[in-house]
Amino acid sequence: MIIVGGIILAGIGLLMLCFPEAVYTLTESWKSCSGGESSKLYRISARIGGACFLVVGIMAIVANITA
Repeated sequence: MIIVGGIILAGIGLLMLCFPEAVYTLTESWKSCSGGESSKLYRISARIGGACFLVVGIMAIVANITA
């Protein structure tokens, strides 16, 4: 079960790391009245969060395989 969670976290992390605009469109764009693009700060924070998700996902997979 932990491997599945790790794979999901790693997948979300890759999505956030590689495609922050798609994440913005899916999660935040409906909150904006202007309908503009995401800010540079949002893209940076989404990539940092994606990297964290990816690292935690990989660590969960490795920890479950080696244990």
